[in-house]
Amino acid sequence: MRKTLILCTAAALATACGSHLAAIRPDAIIPTVITQATPHDTDDPSIWVNPADVTKSLIIGTDKDTDGGLYVYNLEGKIVNKSITLKRPNNVDIAYGLLVNGKKTDIAVTTERETNKIRIFSLPDMVAIDNGGIDVFTGDLERDPMGVALYTRPDDGAIFAVVGRKTGPTGSYLWQYELTGTSTGTVTANVVRKFGSFSGKKEIEAIAVDNELGYVYYCDENEGIKKYIANPAIANNTELAFFGQKDFKADHEGIAIYKTGPTTGYILVSNQQANTFMVYAREGSNGNVNEHKLLAEVPTSTIECDGADATSLNMGGKFPKGFLVAMSNGMTFHLYDWNLVQARIDAAVKK
Repeated sequence: MRKTLILCTAAALATACGSHLAAIRPDAIIPTVITQATPHDTDDPSIWVNPADVTKSLIIGTDKDTDGGLYVYNLEGKIVNKSITLKRPNNVDIAYGLLVNGKKTDIAVTTERETNKIRIFSLPDMVAIDNGGIDVFTGDLERDPMGVALYTRPDDGAIFAVVGRKTGPTGSYLWQYELTGTSTGTVTANVVRKFGSFSGKKEIEAIAVDNELGYVYYCDENEGIKKYIANPAIANNTELAFFGQKDFKADHEGIAIYKTGPTTGYILVSNQQANTFMVYAREGSNGNVNEHKLLAEVPTSTIECDGADATSLNMGGKFPKGFLVAMSNGMTFHLYDWNLVQARIDAAVKK
């Protein structure tokens, strides 16, 4: 969680826009693309892959304020669309092919913190299809939704939203909702599960789902990264892994999953106060899928990164092996050609 919002210029990157923030390391990778700035405070990005032409894929990012919204960027970082005004949208995630009024519809789901709702938009047109929003954490005193991640169950295509909040009880900090399209063109949500241990120290904001392997990862800030089964039908709320406890300077923040194969790849987690990403093996280590040892620390030019996302698809042009997108102070998102990230991982592994 960031405490400061600073408007940065390109020339100021090297000094992190102020001595009170962690400096950008001299060996930091440089962003391939920096997006146009939003009016207020960027927080979390998600990548929508255009099935007809990957070069026309989009970044959907939150602008977090009372009169904020979802901003849509092309791969050159230009703002090409935005949502209706939203009251402090926090995090956002994307899923493909929800059946709405008989049509498979790609969706972006964001938390709207000041209204205690999630908001749902069709993609790529950014039309609201949630009938004004869906209440979450209903009946609880502790609401204030923040994090969200979408899980698509491989065997039947059912889509679920895992929603976090500013604070909540251990054991049921996260609520999982099944999303269902209606014949009238809207989406409803039904809570199907409550889970997630919490240290009580700060908050849980960053959440990510690995659809293919069926895991939910989330950051218990100032503590570590936790891992659970994603499929609510399995009825298993056992914590599978708790890792990264000693690898971070302070807050554990945005999580991105980069896939190199059906079961392999990387879990990247923002080491916010160090301006780096900590990298772990998606497949685990030593033959144990739930043992995630640190592989590398990748220094980036992002300043106090909150949210992040990644794709391994060939996006053409500047991104032949995909990219990492990360929020940065200065109301922007940074896109890094994956080759830059991979080179640092390879160098660390060889040491």
